[in-house]
Amino acid sequence: MLIFDAHLDLAMNAIDWNRNLRLEVAELRRREADLAKKGAQRATISLPEMRRARVGLCLATVLDRTSRPETDVPGFPGSACQEISYAKAQGQLAYYRALERGGAMRQITDAAALDAHLAAWQNDPDGTPLGYILAMEGADPIVEPDQVGLWYERGLRAVGPAHYGVSRYAHGTSRPGGLSDDGRALLREMDALGMVLDLSHLADDAFWQALELYQGPIMASHNNCRALVPGDRQYSDDQIRAIAQRGGTIGVALDAWMLLPGWVRGGLEQSLLQRERVTMQAVADHIDHICQLTGSHDHAAIGSDLDGGYGTEQCPRDLDTIADLQRIPELLDARGYAAESIVAIMHGNWLRLFRAALPAG
Repeated sequence: MLIFDAHLDLAMNAIDWNRNLRLEVAELRRREADLAKKGAQRATISLPEMRRARVGLCLATVLDRTSRPETDVPGFPGSACQEISYAKAQGQLAYYRALERGGAMRQITDAAALDAHLAAWQNDPDGTPLGYILAMEGADPIVEPDQVGLWYERGLRAVGPAHYGVSRYAHGTSRPGGLSDDGRALLREMDALGMVLDLSHLADDAFWQALELYQGPIMASHNNCRALVPGDRQYSDDQIRAIAQRGGTIGVALDAWMLLPGWVRGGLEQSLLQRERVTMQAVADHIDHICQLTGSHDHAAIGSDLDGGYGTEQCPRDLDTIADLQRIPELLDARGYAAESIVAIMHGNWLRLFRAALPAG
């Protein structure tokens, strides 16, 4: 079944981790045999593995945090200034452009291109390039709010104003607070262009302020449910309902600390022990919670965040690579979900949102 994954940090993996994503996952792991950092030897994503997973569409990110020492979150360092964040994100975009020139990826910027790509993929899933919509996780690479238009011209279609800590624009994960004046200006610029606002990582006050201010399309590209796993990285039932009422979609993430209550961040050995308590059933639990809470299958989807700064040590124990996303349909089928609902969750809901949000073309 076709998968539309709404959150993959492909360029970060390539550039920051020095991973050649054209290689097999097994080869990426082999090449990291002498590395000791978190996630090393435990990659789950490469372009060949995504094809096996039938991930034909994704939101591919650019991201680089700007450090603000007084509000930084331990474990999430950043660049010294926004100009550096801008340059690094431009480098990530250049990586995607290089893969496009090599026939491995295809950027999608409008609804006509989206439908054309979908038709091509359905006709030839083994030969069609990976379709991607450019997204930004944390808006620090946008140096000034009026730079949004420049990024839009380069294909950017979705932006999350914050990541961990505090950006120029908003408070994010682990740092309670709201939008800044620049954040409000950023949202106005995005709104005028019809971009998708990604609410993922926004602190609660920033979430509600953004929802009140922003009139355009919204989503939470990679967010789980606070009712199942407490913590400000997940969203409350009220927040999930609010996204659904605006026609938005929530992509469930596979980061194990967002799936297991009480996960303690620590070293590799501790993560491996905790991982044994998490299976793909937990992913289905979060999908099901969104569906039951909103009363339909229209607002739950996949935003895996696989290899988002971690590897298999921080994934469900029955996931080895991204290809195991194909286990989700059988898990949902076992819970009584109809085929129509499973299709909507695996790709249909994201297709509907972006068909409506992207310019016609």
